Amino acid sequence: MQRKLFSLYELLVLRRPVVTLLVTVMVLGWLATHLPNFKLDASADSLVLEGDKDLEYSREIGKRYASEDFLLVTYSPQQDLLSVPVLAEIDKLRQELVVLPGVSSVVTILDIPLLESPLATVEDLASGEPINSLRNKDIDKALVRQELSTSPLYKNLLTSLDNKTTALQVNLKRDDHYIALLEHREQLRATKKQGPWSPEQEAALIKSTMEFRDYSVEFNDRQSQLVDSVRSILENYRSDATVFLGGVPMIAADMISFVKSDLAVFGTGILVFIVITMMVIFKRLTWVVLPLLTCLATVVFMLGLITWLDWRMTVISSNFVALLLIITLSITIHLVVRYREFLSTHPEQGQATLVRNTAMQMLKPCLFTALTTNVAFASLVVSGIRPVIDFGWMMTIGVSMALILSFIVLPAGLMLLKKPEPVATGAAGVSLTLRFAAFTERHGHLILLASTVLVALSVWGISTLKVENRFIDYFKDSTEIYQGMEIIDAQLGGTIPLEIILDADTTEEPEALVSLAPAVSNAAEAADDFDDEFDDEFDDEFGGEDDFGGDDSFESSVWFSRAGLARVEQVHDYIDSLDETGKVLSLGTVSKMLEKLSPGFDDIQLALIQSKLPEDIADIVVTPYLNEEIDQARITVRVMETSHTLRRDELLKEIKTHLVDELGFKEENVHLTGMLVLYNNMLQSLFRSQILTLGAVFAGITLMFVFLFRSLPLAILAIAPNLLAAGVVLGGMGLAGIPLDIMTVTIAAIAIGIGVDDTIHYVHRFKEEFAHDRNYVATMYRCHGSTGKAMYYTSITIVVGFSILALSNFNPSIYFGLLTATAMVMALMGALLLLPQLLITFKPLGPESK
Repeated sequence: MQRKLFSLYELLVLRRPVVTLLVTVMVLGWLATHLPNFKLDASADSLVLEGDKDLEYSREIGKRYASEDFLLVTYSPQQDLLSVPVLAEIDKLRQELVVLPGVSSVVTILDIPLLESPLATVEDLASGEPINSLRNKDIDKALVRQELSTSPLYKNLLTSLDNKTTALQVNLKRDDHYIALLEHREQLRATKKQGPWSPEQEAALIKSTMEFRDYSVEFNDRQSQLVDSVRSILENYRSDATVFLGGVPMIAADMISFVKSDLAVFGTGILVFIVITMMVIFKRLTWVVLPLLTCLATVVFMLGLITWLDWRMTVISSNFVALLLIITLSITIHLVVRYREFLSTHPEQGQATLVRNTAMQMLKPCLFTALTTNVAFASLVVSGIRPVIDFGWMMTIGVSMALILSFIVLPAGLMLLKKPEPVATGAAGVSLTLRFAAFTERHGHLILLASTVLVALSVWGISTLKVENRFIDYFKDSTEIYQGMEIIDAQLGGTIPLEIILDADTTEEPEALVSLAPAVSNAAEAADDFDDEFDDEFDDEFGGEDDFGGDDSFESSVWFSRAGLARVEQVHDYIDSLDETGKVLSLGTVSKMLEKLSPGFDDIQLALIQSKLPEDIADIVVTPYLNEEIDQARITVRVMETSHTLRRDELLKEIKTHLVDELGFKEENVHLTGMLVLYNNMLQSLFRSQILTLGAVFAGITLMFVFLFRSLPLAILAIAPNLLAAGVVLGGMGLAGIPLDIMTVTIAAIAIGIGVDDTIHYVHRFKEEFAHDRNYVATMYRCHGSTGKAMYYTSITIVVGFSILALSNFNPSIYFGLLTATAMVMALMGALLLLPQLLITFKPLGPESK
């Protein structure tokens, strides 16, 4: 079977190199036409777990309360914040921001109703008279300062406690078309799960998915343009104030911006370093150009393919191109080194024979390196996280294409070139790799001891590995996004949203609400009596038909009452007491405000307030936190992303447990949602689906080794260096405090994939060489001087090239570069030191010849 396949390969590629290359160029040319449509995806879907029920619930809550995304502008003037010139500048900035496309409103300290400057009464709120604001020139600014720093509503929200920094909240318009497309797609997905499912429905789902993805690109582009527009406006205000921009939309936009920058700048840098390194190693243009063309062909093919298939590159898969370069370069270097060996040992042979022998000798090990590498990357497919799944498929297909194109472009290219003169095949590389062999022969026990110590340290490091991260740690402290998030967290109430939803108990009233029903009834009657006392003009202005007594929805609500507010306030105060939380807003805020405005308020006054509360104030203090139709209270929390004690999973479990066990809420009536919950679900999935599946991956690779090497003992020994490489990388992450997250989870698969390649090439060559004299030590020297060179060249090239990523402003790119370099070094050390020592010690190929 193997001979038939190679005969077909020889017929199609080696005997018709011109035709083969022309067909390849045509295919690459067609795929390259799709590259202008290449897209990066920064949507929230790229940060959440696919099929997560909490995601569905979060979208439902967002729709119910008409939640809007927002940007925060922090403004720290050099003059007094409440001085006339500064307020004029804030107003000017507001006017420039509010007219931007996609902005629904801008909330500043100038626009908020001031209820304590001076202190208003319940009657004031119900009278319909305008509430004081900073636009009133006669307002007492001393009272304003006190209110902004002490008000339950405004403290740590729009100003810092020292009144030196304010925030402008730039609310973004809800895109109804985006939401409609999303809901249609999710509805079809839900129907598919229920079954049965027709071809017509499948076609409708595919169409809906494509429509949503296409519109998502437009949506994300508009948000990115909006972020750029806001930044452009802010530049004009930096001379007189310290200004930063923050908010979740900006984080997404900046992450994509950093990724694009790294792809352009460092991608080019890596390519240049690779070219220079290969020139130094091979000292011949042919051995630089052909591997480079092969790498570029693989990259163009895959980028064109994923664009044609409408796969979106995300932050997670942004290193896809760099990895393709690694793997393709590794294959081509092994081919080049083997060809040069044949040329050196058989200079009399013709070019066709040399190329044929090279391809025949290298096809089997390269095929198995591709298969085993694909096993490692295939482990990502079961993650349940769409960008990670896509990355797994991209790499699986990419590795396969790297193998195919390497055995097309480089051999066919050599067939068209004149046979070069035999030269010394990298004396420096041979000398160094032979030193590894000599060290192994002399200090084998030290190698085993050091490996044991590394295993122990790796186990310790892995046990300390955290499935957590902070968004702020993705960026260097010199970047605007880092500095802005620090200010927002420290002075303006936090960054990442969390929502706590409390459903009223429909089966059994909580003890605290037992007397609520008669209180509500009495409040309604009192409100009717009070309403009758208002004159007709007041009724006409506010709508007598909509008085409290006629509002049936309120009569069914248990939360907007003295007892209900007290229950919400219990939760509010507990959440506010946690170190990781920032600003908390809820009906508890209303309760605290009313205690100031009307100490000892009762349900009658509450009824009056709800009945006659001006709409602009209701939209601030009530509507976002109460859904009367289904008796639901909502508490919004902004979590301190910069908190070093933040452990999302522990925090969420602690909150849920406290509300159920300590405060007496039924578990089914308490729901936690928001980006914090969704991102935590994704992080926890990483541990379950990735770390726990590494054992299965190694088991699968071991079985492939048994099939390849025809020996279980040899397969077990061959897997050891790969376990060590993966262990050192993961353990090093744990010891260095680098968390396992959506970015770094792929490093384990990369370490395994790279380590497996070196192992297969070395063991395959070892078996071949051992048959000559059946001497383990002599065979080790020959392998180190032959395939060991290719491994050494590959590792040096990649380590040097990827070290340039350490200069990035995007920390995940830095981690990727340094951890990939570490994986390469450990894979090389394992293959050139540990593996030969294991072979010498355990002699899995049988006894030596005497």
